[in-house]
Amino acid sequence: MPAPLPLAPGETRTLTGDQAQRDLGGALAAHLPAGSVLFLEGELGAGKTTLTQGLVGALGFTDAVTSPTYALMHAYPTPQGSVLHVDAYRVRDVNELYEMDLEDLIRTARLTVIEWGEGLYADYPDAPILHLEHLDGRPDERRITRTR
Repeated sequence: MPAPLPLAPGETRTLTGDQAQRDLGGALAAHLPAGSVLFLEGELGAGKTTLTQGLVGALGFTDAVTSPTYALMHAYPTPQGSVLHVDAYRVRDVNELYEMDLEDLIRTARLTVIEWGEGLYADYPDAPILHLEHLDGRPDERRITRTR
């Protein structure tokens, strides 16, 4: 069984630079068991995809990881299984995601990262939620809080 996540519920970290966010993503990947769902929330540009790059990279994916804002979902094959990256920002009704077989995709993925997934929180009550935000006046710094 994996060790607890390196960010406890209610804990906040301040990170400087994109690499620090990727490093935290890599640490999270090592602690999330197969089949996990992770929610990322925060304003545009807060670093949700940057954190996901670290997660996916730590699982062995070596190509580019980009935001799925317009595609809604990207699947990244890794030696440990696929990572599903979902961006629900443009989704008006979460049923649209379920109509795209989201449940089956999550069931078969090694890890699912969902950005802007507030409408799905109740369906995955054990999934951690990380809130990312810019720090005023410090463009290279982000505050990351585990809210659940």
